[in-house]
Amino acid sequence: MSSAGPAFPYKLVATDLDGTLLRPDDSVSTRTRDALTAATAAGAAHIIVTGRSVPWTRHVLEDLGYEGIAVCGQGAQVYHAGERRLLTSVTLDRQLAGLALSKIEAEIGPLALAASRDGVDGEVLVGPGYVVQDGPLPAVPLSDPADLWSAPLNKLYVQHPGLDDDALTAVARDVAGDLVGVTMAGEGIVEILPLGLTKATGLSLAARRLGAKAVDTIAFGDMPNDIPMFAWSAHGVAMANAHEELKAVADEVTASNEADGIAVVLERLLA
Repeated sequence: MSSAGPAFPYKLVATDLDGTLLRPDDSVSTRTRDALTAATAAGAAHIIVTGRSVPWTRHVLEDLGYEGIAVCGQGAQVYHAGERRLLTSVTLDRQLAGLALSKIEAEIGPLALAASRDGVDGEVLVGPGYVVQDGPLPAVPLSDPADLWSAPLNKLYVQHPGLDDDALTAVARDVAGDLVGVTMAGEGIVEILPLGLTKATGLSLAARRLGAKAVDTIAFGDMPNDIPMFAWSAHGVAMANAHEELKAVADEVTASNEADGIAVVLERLLA
């Protein structure tokens, strides 16, 4: 008689990157790599679903030896890592974005801005006063504000000198939420997106290509921008270090990204 346990219950394992798959030093632990390898050996596909645009994600995918499809740019970009090409890309209507910014600034005063240009090699432009987190991710200083609008964009990043991330997100949604999407993707990262675009949009497109459905999907995340992905997936797992808004809608809370929270859950499901 076979002693094999039940098959792995999901066809798709969707993981956010920052604060979730990546440890604080931007590495992926051996334990987590092994758990993902075991899940894929058991028939599941692993898909990375990140707020980072493709140029800021590629080095992580290469380090993982990841050849499949990744959802980048908050759902705007479905990227084939093995072929190094975009399968789909959604851009921000620059006229609507400009209108949204003027409405937000009329309410709370000047914002510091950065922007992510579309494409596999799209630059991230950083305006005066915008605080970029330390790290290896390339950014180009923006000297002329007009340059912000000179090429297609996936999203804008906004910061405010006086308001914290949650407050800025709430105000931006309140005054411009009928024009653009607004999400908080991490500390100091509030984003203006095409209206209706979320990680769930990109994940559902990618899942269809992989022959998987929402009911087949387990998702891991740590920030409010993961809420739509949790709503779409059959099972949402928040990291111990996750934002309270995400924990509130998660099906379970695992260990932190530092303590291999993804591996903890996958090992249990594989046991």
